[in-house]
Amino acid sequence: MTLLSNDQYIVDVKNLTHYYGKKKIYEDLNFSVEKGKVVGLLGKNGVGKTTLINILMGFLKPKKGECLIFGEPSHNLSDTTRQKIGLLHEGHQTFEFMSIEQIEKFYAPFYDTWKRDVYYDLIDLLALPKTHKISNMSYGQRSQVVLGLIFAQDPDLLVLDDYSMGLDAGYRRLFLDYLHDYVKADQKTVFVTSHVVQDLEALIDDIMLLNRGGEIIKTDLDTLLSTFKSYNVDFSLPDDISIRELEGLFKNDIIRNIEVSQNALRVYSYEDEKAVLENLKSTHQIFQSTSIDKITPKSLSLEDAFIGLMGRY
Repeated sequence: MTLLSNDQYIVDVKNLTHYYGKKKIYEDLNFSVEKGKVVGLLGKNGVGKTTLINILMGFLKPKKGECLIFGEPSHNLSDTTRQKIGLLHEGHQTFEFMSIEQIEKFYAPFYDTWKRDVYYDLIDLLALPKTHKISNMSYGQRSQVVLGLIFAQDPDLLVLDDYSMGLDAGYRRLFLDYLHDYVKADQKTVFVTSHVVQDLEALIDDIMLLNRGGEIIKTDLDTLLSTFKSYNVDFSLPDDISIRELEGLFKNDIIRNIEVSQNALRVYSYEDEKAVLENLKSTHQIFQSTSIDKITPKSLSLEDAFIGLMGRY
């Protein structure tokens, strides 16, 4: 394992603890983001993804712990460091009374490395005149304007909080291609959340799965998809047990999660077929009296892995 020096960590979070009133969001949360990496943050609604981004950007100060961005405390970033960060916040706020041209001219003086051509490369895809008012755009078109402004800043760290909101499938794909080329060309770093999990699979290097209460799983994507497994288990569901009741019987050291249909289970585990089958029979009485016809390995996507580790609801 190669040890990294502090300047190789663009984001460095140590023992982060935060509460809203008495509600615990995180406790002793630890992770880091290396320079040049694309890191995806996934979690169900309400686990604290946007809160974490607010802490990273200095909008919130954590109750305890340390959050460093480019080596500086996130709640006290210098102006020089702030210029290195491009933030797309949930909601895509912008100045709607301005036109396409006016908003570019407004933003440009704030950034020493402003790239006007990058902005118009993306905005020209809208096929709208430069005088077109943002207030007369659709939500998706406004999102494209915001993304163009962020790329024109030429930031070293891109923080994208659900970039996909309002974008159609074609523009999402184009944006991901553009983002991929942008990151690889200049060793840029990206921290991204999205509700469209399948988009991230072709983009990210590392994955962070955030659960309620601050439990976090951080690994590289290849390791997750090669070590976490999914199996279909064919069996006959007894008439006196409902699907919901059966789902409640599971989850242990071997069976991480399950999805249940009338005559099959989809089982998620880090173990092989033999260990899964033995666990089902030894720990769940229903399988001691019910025939298991077959257990079959299934291919696993990032979305499958997310459901397998976090659950469907």
